[in-house]
Amino acid sequence: MMNQYPIWKYLLLVVVLVVGAIYALPNVYGEDPALQISAGRNASIDEAVRDRLVSTLDTAGITVKQAEVKPGQLLIRFNDTETQLKAVDYVKSELGTNYVVALNLAPATPDWLNSLNALPMYLGLDLRGGVHFLMEVDMEAAAERALERYGNDVRSLLREARIRYAMIRAEAQGVRVIFRSNEDREQSRELIRKELPTLKLEDIDTDDKPGLLATMDEQELRDIETFALQQNILTLRNRVNELGVAEPVIVQQGANRIVVQLPGVQDTAEAKRILGATATLEYRAVDTEHDVQAAVAGTVPAGSRIYKDRDGNPVLLKKAVIVTGDQIVNASSGLDQQTGGPQVSVMLDAKGARSMLNFTKKSVGKPMAVVFIENKSETRIVDGEPVKTSKKIEEVISVATIRDVFSKRFQTTGLDSTQEAHELALLLRSGALAAPINIVEERTIGPSLGKDNIEQGFNSVIIGFIAVLVFMALYYKTFGLVADLALALNLVLIIAVLSMLQATLTMPGIAGIVLTVGMAVDANVLIFERIREELRNGNSPQASIHSGYEKAFSTIADANITTLIAAVVLLSYGTGAIKGFAVTLAIGIVTSMFTAILGTRAVINLIYGGRRVSRLSI
Repeated sequence: MMNQYPIWKYLLLVVVLVVGAIYALPNVYGEDPALQISAGRNASIDEAVRDRLVSTLDTAGITVKQAEVKPGQLLIRFNDTETQLKAVDYVKSELGTNYVVALNLAPATPDWLNSLNALPMYLGLDLRGGVHFLMEVDMEAAAERALERYGNDVRSLLREARIRYAMIRAEAQGVRVIFRSNEDREQSRELIRKELPTLKLEDIDTDDKPGLLATMDEQELRDIETFALQQNILTLRNRVNELGVAEPVIVQQGANRIVVQLPGVQDTAEAKRILGATATLEYRAVDTEHDVQAAVAGTVPAGSRIYKDRDGNPVLLKKAVIVTGDQIVNASSGLDQQTGGPQVSVMLDAKGARSMLNFTKKSVGKPMAVVFIENKSETRIVDGEPVKTSKKIEEVISVATIRDVFSKRFQTTGLDSTQEAHELALLLRSGALAAPINIVEERTIGPSLGKDNIEQGFNSVIIGFIAVLVFMALYYKTFGLVADLALALNLVLIIAVLSMLQATLTMPGIAGIVLTVGMAVDANVLIFERIREELRNGNSPQASIHSGYEKAFSTIADANITTLIAAVVLLSYGTGAIKGFAVTLAIGIVTSMFTAILGTRAVINLIYGGRRVSRLSI
């Protein structure tokens, strides 16, 4: 019989419908205002911390909806945003600086859906509120810094080799070195080629004096720019994560720009302070001549000072600084070739290299410490009012024994794991920005505006959806109602796929859904008009249905594939809002083809297939 589907096609549709409904369902339950608490380096999260915070909030008259301990974090839920904002100051005051407290909107999804990994979509900055920055990295400054370092390196090499020179100057073109004689130039050429093989050397003459122009090749220049961009991203991410912004977005855009989005942050000045905060490192000698416990008891030797390591244990260090963080050029983690243990390779600039060389010559076999320093803000409750204070954090992150004399390049060993080595290298690299950054775009979106955006976006989808439903039902009757059913299924599938991919929904993404709602019926219109044409030509109802779907397929495929190509291009080359639009458009095209061709055909076959029909309600 004509117009009948095999059972497997109906089963496929049922499975897709059930799975789509399950994974779209979490978006119905909404979110709870919450505090997301993570442990710092010297702290842990357990039930005792949860009970202490719940008791503190209860004493302050703040109602807690739910407090749950998850792996590595504690989530405290509240009934409304006002209570959440009131609670954050009390929690920070109670926990101190050993914990990271972040404002968050926690999904209120039931446990049975969580067990299936059915999670709601993320909401973009324009729907949730927060701060958006577009930052541009000054690549010229990164290249200038590299040339300045090379200039210092060349100067140190020539001084150590006792080669006379008239001038060394770092310029835009490269490092210009002027000598007093050709013999000095030839000696310098050999020395620079040996010690700094990446530099290209060119003979120049200035005022009848011989000279060399040392330049970087294009590949090294690109590597420097790439490194500067990546290091700045690491620096910004490290700063934002340390200060506990929930779900921050810090990504590269183009060759020299960084997008920073901080959901839940409405204070632009505070966000700028976070991103511009300085974190640095210091290498100091460990005082092995005096007893640490005696110093803790109150007898601190002159020229020394007490620090604490990540576990809170006291360490006695010399006050004299060997090398500071701004003298570190690069750092990378790896494995020690001799012992196979984790290590961190560090490279210093010329000034740092000289200081390290002078120190290690007289300190072989002695320990050296790495101190991480950062200024952090802290909120305390004073007389019932939150008071913000600035606090300087100084922490010993590594103590290692000096095995040999070194200067510019050296390895830090004695680390517990490769993960610790990776984190130490990250801290060394991200202690300071590799190149200046300029804010070229800045937007602040309040939570009330985000709520309005959600309502307006939801209303636009509903209005467009109802308008299409009414038109199709009135114009195509029974077939129109079938198309309406497919349209509803299409919306469910779009939301389900976005949730399964954990995609971020933005206002342009909602616009893509609204557009998809209109486009979703295009395929049905083509099919239904083809069926009506076949009926006008005198074909039987069953033959008209069959021909309508068969003949309209190529037109539908052409139209949707060309739109899909446009969506893929937008997704590949677009940024930010354009990508959000492209994602929902691409998903909507695929799901609409599935529901319009396979879905409506299945329902039409159930209604009309396999029996004699004198007329169609179309």
